[in-house]
Amino acid sequence: MATIIVVTSGKGGVGKTTSSASIAVGLAQRGNKTVVIDFDVGLRNLDLIMNCERRVVYDFVNVINGEATLNQALIKDKHVDNLHILPASQTRDKDALSKEGVERVLNELGERFDYIICDSPAGIEHGAQMALYFADQAVIVTNPEVSSVRDSDRILGILQSKSRRAELGLEPIKEHLLLTRYNPERVEIGEMLGVKDVEEILAIKLLGVIPESKAVLTASNQGTPVILDQTSDAGQAYSDAVDRLLGENREHRFIDLPKKGFFKRMFGG
Repeated sequence: MATIIVVTSGKGGVGKTTSSASIAVGLAQRGNKTVVIDFDVGLRNLDLIMNCERRVVYDFVNVINGEATLNQALIKDKHVDNLHILPASQTRDKDALSKEGVERVLNELGERFDYIICDSPAGIEHGAQMALYFADQAVIVTNPEVSSVRDSDRILGILQSKSRRAELGLEPIKEHLLLTRYNPERVEIGEMLGVKDVEEILAIKLLGVIPESKAVLTASNQGTPVILDQTSDAGQAYSDAVDRLLGENREHRFIDLPKKGFFKRMFGG
């Protein structure tokens, strides 16, 4: 059976869909059969970042309702073998996701894929709870600011109490912290929380630190997950995070300010 990983956050706009896309691509690049599902019914952004919006004919809700098969709804990724996308519906309500329907689709996907990435809507409403309910692992995406971290702490409480694993008394969901839009210069002057501050508040293992980078916006506008841009700090940071997700040891980069050379220390700049 596949490993189900939910990518979630308490607050919107923290880079959750960007992270879902890059994690899915990274897993597929390493030879794993991977599918990424957009649970954000009514809004749907994953297909834009994956550059497949014009190829959407059937969606997740169509499959749940028996209006289409998985084969009809799954879209093969343009960039990476082993990767498929299951888009959300733009015209339905989030209540269209029933627990029984989601479980049936996940079970069917589990027979065909190694990893199922669930791109959750932000917050704690119905769509978000459906995305996290069946998870084996969770990637908590947060920005280094107090409100984002506080909302992520609330999500951790829901993962630990309202998931299937919690209900059945199984081993808890494995939780990972992904810190996005990190800028060590702003940390230095007290405008952002530092990595250790966030780790101390949330008390979960750090999966990765994604630096603030124009490359993320550029990649999103081009419909290319930023992990494919290995010339960028953000692309390299996502690649490191995927390696850690697979159990490899990778030193965390892009956390500290670059050390100044001798001449910069002497003369400034």
